[in-house]
Formats: sequence, structure tokens, C-alpha cells
Amino acid sequence: MSDNLQLASVSEALDAIASRQSLIKFRPDRPSAESIRTLLRAAVRAPNHHRNEPWRFIVLAGDARQRLGDAFAACARAHLKLEPGITAEAVVEAERAKALRSPVVIVAACVRNEHPKAMQIEDIEATAAAVENLLIAAHAMGLAAAWRTGKPAYDDEVKRQLGLRAEDDIVAFVYVGYAAVDPPPLTARGPIESVTRWEGWEGE
Repeated sequence: MSDNLQLASVSEALDAIASRQSLIKFRPDRPSAESIRTLLRAAVRAPNHHRNEPWRFIVLAGDARQRLGDAFAACARAHLKLEPGITAEAVVEAERAKALRSPVVIVAACVRNEHPKAMQIEDIEATAAAVENLLIAAHAMGLAAAWRTGKPAYDDEVKRQLGLRAEDDIVAFVYVGYAAVDPPPLTARGPIESVTRWEGWEGE
């Protein structure tokens, strides 16, 4: 690879990271299965301790999203806390509708495994890194994507409905599709100086 091509690739990669943002309003048309496979191939390049690949992906489209919505609704009903002026049914139906807001929902889960050196926190961190890879790849491909969790991510019955065990962890519900609206201005981040301590860099 020539230096110019390498610089262009680095620039494109950094731009994809810097310009990515969560978009949650989607058109109804669905990305192809091959596009989703491309996202997953990017996801599994994440670092993972001992190469135990703790992530599992459940890719939902069509009526499968309805079943996820039913699980969301049941979770909402089980944990219902009403605010004045809001009915129980309104809360439950709003939760059910979340599963249908994008044409594709990717459930990213971290599964327990028997690797003798595996640590839960490290496996969850690896799965989170895989989700970030997926989000950046989606943005680079012109897709909209958003990472969400909420109570359903930690609900044993939702896990069961997805074929997971109570001891497994849902790290993300990733909503994927094509943006229905133009992205808003990027949200500013604070200066890195406010979150960084440098040591051993005297003179630079």
C-alpha cells in the first residue's frame, strides 16, 4: 500500500470514528443480509481475552421483531411504575413499539464459557468493543445505528425468550437501518485534557 493510500485509509477510519452518532429514526426499507454480515465481520475483529470469542449475535427482522416487542412489553408490565397521567397500557405499548423502530435489531450478548482463564468483566468488555466496531462499520457503510439497553437487557425472561441463559449478559440492542432524517449536529465532547492525566511525558 502506498503512503498516500495508507494516509487516506487512516483518515477515513478516524473520520468514521469522529463522525459516528446514534440515529434512531429509520426508514422502513431493510439492509441486505450481506450488509449485516459485513457489520458482524467487523464486530468479531474486536480484541477478546484468550480468543474465547464470548459474543453472540441474534439478528432479528420481520415478525421476529414482534416477538422481541412482546418480550419488551412483558418486561415493562413486570416492572411497571406509573407517573401521573400515564396509563399502564401506554407504557407497555411504548415498550413493545421499541422493537419495531428499525427494520433490523441485533442483540449482542456475552455468554458464559468454560475457558479456565475467562473473566466475566473481560468478556463483557470484549463484547462491548465488538458492538462499537459494528456501530463504526455501520456508519462507514452509510447505515444508521443506535446502541440501546434498558431494563429488558437485564431481564431473565427477555433473555430466555432470546434463547439465552440468566447468567448471560445482553450488552446491546443495536437498531440498524437507513436514517429517515438528516443527522443532527454532532454532540460536543469535553476536552481530552479534562479526562486525561499524562505521566512521564516531560518536555513534550
